[in-house]
Amino acid sequence: MSTALTGTTTTTGRALALGRAELTLLLRNRAALSSALVLPGMLTLSMSSFTGDIDLKGTGLSPGTLVLPGSIGLALVLAVYTNLVGVYVIRREELVLKRLRAGEATDTEILTGAAVPALLIGLIQCVVLVVSVSLAMDVPAPEAPYLTVLGVALGLPQMAALAAATAAYTRTAESAQLTPMPMMLVSMLASGLFVPLEVLPDQVAEFCERLPLTPVIDLVRAGWTGDMGAGEALAAVVTAAAWTALAWWTVRRRFPWEPRR
Repeated sequence: MSTALTGTTTTTGRALALGRAELTLLLRNRAALSSALVLPGMLTLSMSSFTGDIDLKGTGLSPGTLVLPGSIGLALVLAVYTNLVGVYVIRREELVLKRLRAGEATDTEILTGAAVPALLIGLIQCVVLVVSVSLAMDVPAPEAPYLTVLGVALGLPQMAALAAATAAYTRTAESAQLTPMPMMLVSMLASGLFVPLEVLPDQVAEFCERLPLTPVIDLVRAGWTGDMGAGEALAAVVTAAAWTALAWWTVRRRFPWEPRR
């Protein structure tokens, strides 16, 4: 991967060169590529099959406006977060990250470059799932599309930062299959992906509102429902940004650039 940086002298150029090299490796890894591309759609299909059992009265939601934002959340968690934890750990164990640090690329450029393919796949997945779910469940056009765009724009870097933070505490490539599970399960069960927070007890919902992915899902969903005021949107942005900043602070402090023994 180090040869990919030859002749690149800008931050963007170095990050993109690393991203192209990482994309080549991802395309060769059929298992990782299939997981990132197929799982979000499969789980979205499963999720849509039981939404009819959820009482949405008083929530302002329909099955479509519940499933569609949830599908975007699944794309962020599976295509970006879970995938990137493995990427960071494997590249560290293979001493790729250590060799890259010996060159002109900064730590931020190295981690960003490694994340480019996952971020790109995550973004494409979001677009594909929006179109597919909208057609399949007859979801109307979003009333405030800028909120959805804002939610995805916050969710992509947040998932990348959380993946790097998780990788900091992951010892081996084998354990990288397990360490993302807590974040993945908490996001799926308590961030509004499958069950809207409005149907949960007040104290539980209040706790869930502070989870990393919840403000992202709230913004995405509000893009379709149009029921989020400026103050609520600002609070969601601050919460999502705070989690991203905390994750990045953890990476700067704790991320090991050599194999953990």
